[in-house]
Amino acid sequence: MRPEEIELQEFSHVTPVQLRFNDVDILGHVNNIVYFALYDLAKARYMEAIMKGRVDWQKVESVIANINCSYIKQIKFGEEMEVKTRCIHIGDRSFTLRQCLVEVPTQEIRSICDTVMVCFDPSTGRSAPMKPAFRKAIEDFEA
Repeated sequence: MRPEEIELQEFSHVTPVQLRFNDVDILGHVNNIVYFALYDLAKARYMEAIMKGRVDWQKVESVIANINCSYIKQIKFGEEMEVKTRCIHIGDRSFTLRQCLVEVPTQEIRSICDTVMVCFDPSTGRSAPMKPAFRKAIEDFEA
């Protein structure tokens, strides 16, 4: 996915993120591994939003099965950033989130991340069908 193919207004959720001084590496830009922490934070905020705050963080209901991150342009300390998130696919046992790290003033996309989340049953250690209420929550939020 290329930045010019993305319509930012189609994203359903925005999470402002704070860059910390220790997120910056010796080259003066945000270290690549920090992007995943920012995307994880935004995933959690997205889940809270779709579930209207009713998330039991002690209960595992989905896990990451695949994650692909494209680094478009470096991010430097002090830049105002946000993560935009939307669900781009819902299957029987999984869903895919697309996220973009975006500079706030310019709305320039700096990174794109697609994550396949699989519904999970910790008692069996296997994937599980998506709960109807969870599917509806995503569909309603994305409508």
